[in-house]
Amino acid sequence: MNVVTLNPVLETRALCVRYGNIEAVRSAALRVRAGEIACVIGPNGAGKSSLLNAIMGALPLAGSASGEVLYRGEDISHRPIEQRLERGLALVPETRELFTSMTVEDNLVLGAYRRHKEGASFRDSLENIYRLFPRLRERRLQLAGTMSGGERQMVAIGRALMSDPQVLMLDEPSLGLAPLIVRDVLNVIDRLRDTGVATLLIEQNSRAALQVADYGYVLELGDITLEGPTAELRSDPRVIDAYLGARRA
Repeated sequence: MNVVTLNPVLETRALCVRYGNIEAVRSAALRVRAGEIACVIGPNGAGKSSLLNAIMGALPLAGSASGEVLYRGEDISHRPIEQRLERGLALVPETRELFTSMTVEDNLVLGAYRRHKEGASFRDSLENIYRLFPRLRERRLQLAGTMSGGERQMVAIGRALMSDPQVLMLDEPSLGLAPLIVRDVLNVIDRLRDTGVATLLIEQNSRAALQVADYGYVLELGDITLEGPTAELRSDPRVIDAYLGARRA
């Protein structure tokens, strides 16, 4: 069941990111609703990761952001990353950042820190992750550092979901993965609609992103140049020529 709601859970208004004199993102405006998957596609260096990090409050010291980041209508632009996490935002970075010397299950449990803080049980969440990723149940006692790239990505996504987020942001989840594993990961992302999570997907695999997402944005040299329902973007000649690798006849 699709549970998309009318009002956005996450919204940015005139969001800009700078690194010194370099403007990486200019006046970005996007929205993601509960139960919706939105994607941002674009070439390398377009500012996609900077956009996610600004939303999460995780820019490096050299970077600065201006504009508004709204979570359920509240401006959280000046909130530290810890408070954004507590409110229900979660980011799976491109680097995954697992604790490689710890087991799969220990990595997952670490993602439930917010539930620990609230005194809530995380066992049901752990079972949900194992249902989403049966392979992780089989390998729950294996050290994360000994797993394949695809399996590590599953652990990283599972760990983020253990915090019971309202907004899940994914930075290049298909990077470096074999096509079969990419399909598995995107199938899981597709199933997140039924949980009501608002998902923001940054992806250089434009074809895959536009297939799994409901709404898309094209980010080029820091500017959102196109946006719309992904069915429309997939048939837009500009998107076809630049990102899908095929021209219309």
